[in-house]
Amino acid sequence: MLNLYCDESCHLENDGESVMLIGGISCPDYVRNIVYKEIKEIKRKHGISSRSEIKWRKVSNSKITFYEDLVNYFFDNEHLNFRVVIIDKNKLNHKKYNQTHDDFYYKQYFYLVRKFLFEDDVNVFIDIKDTNSILKVNKLKNILENWKQSPKHIKNIQQIRSHENSIMQLADLLIGAVAYKNRSFESSLARIRLSNLISNRAKHELTTNTKYNAIKFNIFKMELSDEQ
Repeated sequence: MLNLYCDESCHLENDGESVMLIGGISCPDYVRNIVYKEIKEIKRKHGISSRSEIKWRKVSNSKITFYEDLVNYFFDNEHLNFRVVIIDKNKLNHKKYNQTHDDFYYKQYFYLVRKFLFEDDVNVFIDIKDTNSILKVNKLKNILENWKQSPKHIKNIQQIRSHENSIMQLADLLIGAVAYKNRSFESSLARIRLSNLISNRAKHELTTNTKYNAIKFNIFKMELSDEQ
């Protein structure tokens, strides 16, 4: 059984950002408590409260070694894998494809989750964003459960609070780094350093597709002309 901890960045249609990302970290259910414990140990090593939230926006010069340790922990842990879907919102044309932005949003979640369904049955955990979160959960569950080609099954789709789950927070960190590189707006030395570390450990640029079968770190940059 895989647990998939999902988060998103700039998913709203008119938020002024050029790219939208939906990503997640997969973790076998039987090791999740070990991962929680080991992340707490990294925090303790750096004098950071176990309740302090891991977030891309918190990356700074004063905390760079802490975040580097988290990145290295992810890449050194054979049980953790990451996938992200990147969409250029400047190319969105919902009218042409007779869809709403919400329809498009669910489609991207489908592209994120479906790859993991070739590996094992999956529990999907989604961050509670707003009062509409339960509607998103029900819609996504319906879409995934009706995918006839799925060799495995969605066991559960559940909302959780990201500040209470360190694996979801780690997903936020990796998504944030990919978003940072794809927006081509590099103003923070600490964030440049961390995103470069991620790229080096992944052995891949954060702005281009990985191979489809990449397991540890997988990037799917949507070609809207083909997939929208």
